[in-house]
Amino acid sequence: MGEIDPAFVQASEHRPKSSVIVAEGIPLIDLSPINFQSEDTIPVSSIQGLVKEIGRACKEWGFFQVINHKVPLDKRERIEEASRKFFALSLEEKLKVRRDAVNVLGYFEAENTKNVRDWKEIYDFNVQEPTFIPPLVEPDDEQKVQFQWDNRWPHNPPEFKEACQEYAQEVEKLAYKLMELVALSLGLEPNRFRGFFTHNTSNIRLNHYPPCPYPHLALGLGRHKDTGVLTVLAQDDVGGLEVRRKSDGEWILVKPIFNSFIINVGDMIQVWSNDGYESVEHRVIVNSEKDRFSIPFFLKPALYTDVKPLEELTDDRNPPKYRTINWGKFRTARMRSNFAKSNVENLQIFHFKIPSN
Repeated sequence: MGEIDPAFVQASEHRPKSSVIVAEGIPLIDLSPINFQSEDTIPVSSIQGLVKEIGRACKEWGFFQVINHKVPLDKRERIEEASRKFFALSLEEKLKVRRDAVNVLGYFEAENTKNVRDWKEIYDFNVQEPTFIPPLVEPDDEQKVQFQWDNRWPHNPPEFKEACQEYAQEVEKLAYKLMELVALSLGLEPNRFRGFFTHNTSNIRLNHYPPCPYPHLALGLGRHKDTGVLTVLAQDDVGGLEVRRKSDGEWILVKPIFNSFIINVGDMIQVWSNDGYESVEHRVIVNSEKDRFSIPFFLKPALYTDVKPLEELTDDRNPPKYRTINWGKFRTARMRSNFAKSNVENLQIFHFKIPSN
């Protein structure tokens, strides 16, 4: 990954023209200044403006869209076609790669969320293959336990595995480039977050939302916040994603834009930034006539990562607002709720909030 040269973001008296336009409310950001010019010709003002707009979008919305992102369109089209073919298989065939409580990767149908029926089916795979789980010791464990997650690749369609792997490589590059921009927008070194992803647990999810004959009784996906670091979403032209606007709490429908990606801040950035950037609620509404397909990439750190407000962003006037969150334990606790019914509320980052005096 080529890092963004910090020299490009040195102070400049020139205020460039905004790189953001409004598309159904959320910012649309053009990444061409860092993708389609050689680094030694990128104007300081161009990259500075881009960084400022990324920061503004993260702070005011927690969401934005990007164009000119350099992810090859043919890679995206190939995984989209493979996804459609997979979900068109018989249920019996799809269940051959069904996930379970031991290996969380594979196929499954979504369950109820907040007493609302989620109307979709899913296939998950991890970017790192296999994903090794480091030893964990719990107070009641006699031995350390180490295991790994392996992707459960279906035999059909035959091009499925290759299409997924090729797309994963490209969208991961985009995610790391966006994290450099996020870091710079917070006043940090561009590679400040890179070390957290050496043994990442990032995954890609293929979503299929079938037509729903009773749209008033279901959601494609109930309201939620993403627990990871950053989400890079590809959605088709059917649309259905809604974002809760921070300024007034209204739900804003995100209009599909050809060959764009929707980006949103996850819980871990909220903690690292000490609430500078906030993870925002979103949901998916169903369509009564058309199938909808989407492909989110979830950037997630290594399981051994301890997430806490960064020292560079805290001081006596802005003390840390969160206790340390171990990502592995946090994610494990969240995943358990997928396989066991519980009367206890899902673990959230606000459970780690430090009470203010």
